[in-house]
Amino acid sequence: WAFYSLAQLPAPGNLKVHLYNAQQALSWEPVSLDSDPRPVVYQVQYKYSTSSNWYDVNKEDSKVDCTNLTRTECDFTANSLSEGFPRRFNISLRVRAKLGGLVSAWATAPWFEHYRNATIGPPENIRVTPEEGSLIIRLSAPFDVPATEAYFVYCVYYWEKAGAKQVTRPFRSNFITLNDLKPLRVYCFQVKAELFLTKENISRPGHLSNISCCETAADASVKLQQDFLAAGTTFLVLSVVVGSCLFLVLRYRGLVKHWFHSPPSIPSQIEEYLKDPAQPILDALDKDSSPKDDTWDSVSVVTFPENEQEGSPQSTLNQSAGPSHQPTEGVLCAKEAATCLSGLDGAT
Repeated sequence: WAFYSLAQLPAPGNLKVHLYNAQQALSWEPVSLDSDPRPVVYQVQYKYSTSSNWYDVNKEDSKVDCTNLTRTECDFTANSLSEGFPRRFNISLRVRAKLGGLVSAWATAPWFEHYRNATIGPPENIRVTPEEGSLIIRLSAPFDVPATEAYFVYCVYYWEKAGAKQVTRPFRSNFITLNDLKPLRVYCFQVKAELFLTKENISRPGHLSNISCCETAADASVKLQQDFLAAGTTFLVLSVVVGSCLFLVLRYRGLVKHWFHSPPSIPSQIEEYLKDPAQPILDALDKDSSPKDDTWDSVSVVTFPENEQEGSPQSTLNQSAGPSHQPTEGVLCAKEAATCLSGLDGAT
């Protein structure tokens, strides 16, 4: 019956161990039976190369439970409590399928050692700060490693935009400075991490980071040139604006004067008369005149007959103040036009 059950339930196939940075996981292809619709569960075990015993991957020992999985993957670093298998040990993994009372044969994955077989990703948290003719790059390791076991070194590939690519020497520091760069130029770069084992002459090169680009800052001489250029440009613009305004004012001064000159207003006396035409024009004109008495002078012109011209003065000019003098002919008044007309009518 055991042979029958093993033959009826095939073993999982295509086992793959995923080792990326600090991640450790095992995956496989699913198993199913056409005659039984019940879900298949999977059991995962491990052992060290120094031991012949297999152990279940359970929460008690590994902080993850892969004894009755319904999915086709066991992630040994699924949570922060599980750091996976020791990275300096050779580990072997196996998995089998179970369906009710049916159990498949074990399928075993190849041996692996994390440090030797892991894929190293690019550095993380890359930040760049532009300086005068340089770029300062800060980064963090792809994953944490104990200093007693391994360490990372970093290389920076950089180039001026549309220029030739250069590479720095390896750095163990997370703080890298690219010197001797041209000011105010755009440089692009990629960073690669490489894992070295402390006690063994073994290294694992990592992947390059995404391309990042940054413009270098200006040095002191370039900043001075920029300041002079900005000041000259500002002075030139202001000169052009002021000159243009002065030219327009002189060229169209008549039009400007017309725009800003207030239109003539109608005297208040005439305005009141226009509002009420029935009012006498003289009353309207005299309405706002000074209340004090008008002063005027009369001039009399006296003429003599021709036979009396000899021995007599040609004419006598009398000036008198006040209206008591009776002129013989014509009266000239130093008064407003309407009052003068009234005086002439009285004299005639």
